[in-house]
Amino acid sequence: MNVLLVTLDQFRGDCLSAAGHPVVETPNLDALAGEGVRLARHYSQAAPCGPGRACLYTGMYQLNNRVVGNGTPLDYRFDNVARVARRAGYAPIVFGYADQGIDPRVATGPDDARLSTYQGFPPGFDVGVDLPDEQDAWRQWLGELGYVVPGDGEGALATEPARPAEHGVSAFLTDAIVAWLERQERPWFAHASYWRPHPPYAAAGHWSTAYDPDALPVTVPRPGRAMPYCGRLADQRAPADERELRALQAQYLGMISDVDAQLGRVLATLRRLGMWDDTFVVVTSDHGEQLGDQGTLGKGGPFEASYHIPGIVRDPRHPRSHGEVVTEFTENVDVLPTICEAIGVDVPAQCDGMPLTPFLRGEQPPWWRDAAHWEYDWRWEYIFRGPHSWPWDRRLESKHLTVLRSHSGAYVQYGEGAWRCFDLDVDPTWRKEITDPSVVLDYAQAMLTWRSRHAERTLSDMLLSDGGIGRVPHAVP
Repeated sequence: MNVLLVTLDQFRGDCLSAAGHPVVETPNLDALAGEGVRLARHYSQAAPCGPGRACLYTGMYQLNNRVVGNGTPLDYRFDNVARVARRAGYAPIVFGYADQGIDPRVATGPDDARLSTYQGFPPGFDVGVDLPDEQDAWRQWLGELGYVVPGDGEGALATEPARPAEHGVSAFLTDAIVAWLERQERPWFAHASYWRPHPPYAAAGHWSTAYDPDALPVTVPRPGRAMPYCGRLADQRAPADERELRALQAQYLGMISDVDAQLGRVLATLRRLGMWDDTFVVVTSDHGEQLGDQGTLGKGGPFEASYHIPGIVRDPRHPRSHGEVVTEFTENVDVLPTICEAIGVDVPAQCDGMPLTPFLRGEQPPWWRDAAHWEYDWRWEYIFRGPHSWPWDRRLESKHLTVLRSHSGAYVQYGEGAWRCFDLDVDPTWRKEITDPSVVLDYAQAMLTWRSRHAERTLSDMLLSDGGIGRVPHAVP
């Protein structure tokens, strides 16, 4: 089969019309869900982009891959989705970006430019279009079209409403993907990494006016109990003025509809080229967006809006399950094991996730998780303030939190020792706290058990006896 892995950056899991959103229109994602399986309770394992994607690409929780910030190196020894694809005979290619930093131990020397950026790619990927924060390729194209282009990527994105949607960053990336698909003559593996709906909150062209701010179901949230500070990225305050918040949300929904339309072009191309029934499709995001929830914007911290994301998988070999909605907790670490089984490669021992294959077949797996899990680490903000003398200065080790989200509640454990526990049956906005020690203890023990069962295991299930017994790992190039 062909494999198409799509990431839509900073996409909230509830912002699909198929998921019941009262306003947003996502006809192409809805249609894909109708011809595949939609994961209704799908979660990213970390934020921001680099950590979230590291979990997606490696199938590992942050507690094992240790990519904790944009700029944390990705350990070269880890397997990833591109290496898996190469073992299956593909030449995997990425369009967009991946935000994975180089392992400094494989750099060519102190002058290696890759030591000064987090905007790299996991080992194994060919690069079709490199579209980092600076948006160089897109801005150059806009200049060739005759626009006076801002001198930086942020400025170009912020002025998207002033240009037709056909000249937007999402359309630009789609043009490249479509042109590449038209040249393919053998099975392929492509990762389409779209920037939007990542801020700035400015939708392209007519999408910037597609939603009436006054028609949005928006209320300025009332503040809850103060949470422990968890870094400036998680402390971006939402507008206190309701009209301003509505205008921002209208732009966000416009970006969603824009990228939905562009993904529709890609899927239409697969049909036109006769590839549709031979292509395995995964659509997800690297993390979510607060969009005013808990009074904040962006991503980070403990709250669900930063981690609940879309999940759609289409396996053309199992049409009987098409249109199904999975309500079990699924996670982005499940994507790599699922792709492995789809293309006939053993699931790497490092993977903390589990294959979604039974759900795609319309079956129930032998067992499944009963909670979702995510982590947030903000030590990167303090590294800039260094030095931190090792081994006695361990302040960085406390700058993190872990969340266990069950069907009825959520438990948050902070590295400094603080905790919070929420009754989400009573109040899904994370304001009703649980203080009953017996209930809290159950959550804390569940988190401890989860962590104890997900220690890194690549070599631990093998014994050096009789030439090697147990689970013998394959070599990673």
